[in-house]
Amino acid sequence: MNILLVGAGGREHALAWKISHSPLLSKLWIAPGNPGTAQYGENVAIATDDKKALVAFSVEQKIDLVVVGPEAPLVAGISDDLHAAGISCFGPGAKAAELEASKAFCKEVMVRHRIPTAAYRVFSDLNSAISYLGLGCDFPVVIKASGLAAGKGVYICGSFEEARQAAKSLLDEGVHGAAGRTIILEEFLDGPEASAFALTDGRTILPLECCQDHKQRFEGGKGPNTGGMGAICPNPQVSERTLDAIERQILVPTVHGMNHEGRRFHGVLFAGIKLTTVGPKILEYNVRFGDPECQVLMMRMKSDILPYLLATANGSLEDLDAPEWDSRPAVTIVLVSGGYPGDYRCGFPITGLDTIECDDELQVFHAGTCFGDGDEILTDGGRVLAITAKGETLSAARARAYEVAEQINFEGKGWRTDIGLAGVEAMERVR
Repeated sequence: MNILLVGAGGREHALAWKISHSPLLSKLWIAPGNPGTAQYGENVAIATDDKKALVAFSVEQKIDLVVVGPEAPLVAGISDDLHAAGISCFGPGAKAAELEASKAFCKEVMVRHRIPTAAYRVFSDLNSAISYLGLGCDFPVVIKASGLAAGKGVYICGSFEEARQAAKSLLDEGVHGAAGRTIILEEFLDGPEASAFALTDGRTILPLECCQDHKQRFEGGKGPNTGGMGAICPNPQVSERTLDAIERQILVPTVHGMNHEGRRFHGVLFAGIKLTTVGPKILEYNVRFGDPECQVLMMRMKSDILPYLLATANGSLEDLDAPEWDSRPAVTIVLVSGGYPGDYRCGFPITGLDTIECDDELQVFHAGTCFGDGDEILTDGGRVLAITAKGETLSAARARAYEVAEQINFEGKGWRTDIGLAGVEAMERVR
């Protein structure tokens, strides 16, 4: 099979690594890719938002399946354009991708189809939002940009003044551009977070392993939201009973609901969930693999991924058994540029990569890197590298990932030191 993988981040490096193991693969192209993906296929200089060029390349190279990593091309309708050209695509069409493109729409779907979620209000006018904050709001409150904001458009506000400033920065100052022209004021839900994933072709739903992301920049879940500072898989805070509730109460009614709305979903559903005292409640949906959750999922998935991607795209998921998973947990630690998720500088040389031997139990996935002179690797983004390791225990996986993270250096390198620590403590409480 000829495969085109669209994207340039850590998620795409992890997918390229996993796809490259498939005996079904003839050739893999990555558009535009990064220095890490170049190890497993051929990078091609086509931007993720250049739909016309991506479709033309797919037709020219007789691509059997296009795998779309990031959300923006899906929201823009790349899947629809590929299908119109007779090319199979893993990822939903634009109408279904609105689940992520508009948090306001996503909330409407959840309410219409009785999917448990936090109470909310939608505002596009600053004065109306401030009036609600002053008269009818309990604190803390969560304020979100309704549109795509790369995981950074979420503010947990403990007071009226914090909330007023967050709403002002979104609606008045345009800190997230068009994504923040409509905002969600949402009830704050207390409890651990979980990332639940399922493949679906609109008829069959195949749940994947549950992960835990670490969104905030600093230890203890403090500081601004990021695209993700690290992840673990499986999530030891999610019991079998909770997994069953997530499938029955959240995933199944969402797929049926989207069909009812005339927006059949095919691809991977990624539900961000809070584990509350009254059961799991969904915070938001994404319509692609999470990053950095994809890294730990690919590290633990034993089955060949290509049949699942193809069956999801072509509507034959019911013909496949559930994938096999390595019983050992995996941890990914994200190294970030100084200043991230705010302003940061790029172009710094990365040292230590050549001293690390990667294998099926350890990978350094490139997220924001580029080639410098010769074989030199430079920083080229906020999230730079995702060190991902498996271990016999979660503690062992953490230790291995942090050991390798210590060996890599670049100017301004930042990270969190507590990735997976809550999971380790949860497992100790069970014992």
